Amino acid sequence: MTPITWDDFSKVELRVGRILKAEPFPQARKPAYKLVVDFGPEIGQRKSSAQITDLYEASQLEGRLVVAVLNFPPKQIGPMRSECLVTGFHNADGHVALCVPDAEVPLGTRLL
Repeated sequence: MTPITWDDFSKVELRVGRILKAEPFPQARKPAYKLVVDFGPEIGQRKSSAQITDLYEASQLEGRLVVAVLNFPPKQIGPMRSECLVTGFHNADGHVALCVPDAEVPLGTRLL
């Protein structure tokens, strides 16, 4: 593992958002959902494609808090432009479990 500096870490803009909408994304190469995530009034809503179908049903996702990277450049995924990267961890089976705060925090709060 290559060590990084605090300045390197501080360049990554990790913020809390709330999933407003989750729906299947059949055009994605790997099973995924299309998400609309609200990051509060200063940032607004962003779209994301998330490969989290193994552990979550779309109906379970709406209203959940998530942590996302906001300063990656947008990425075209099929017909959708993904505007943020929702974070997660692979479990022992290789399925992605969301990285989430364990208490309510204001939308748009930055992880530092």
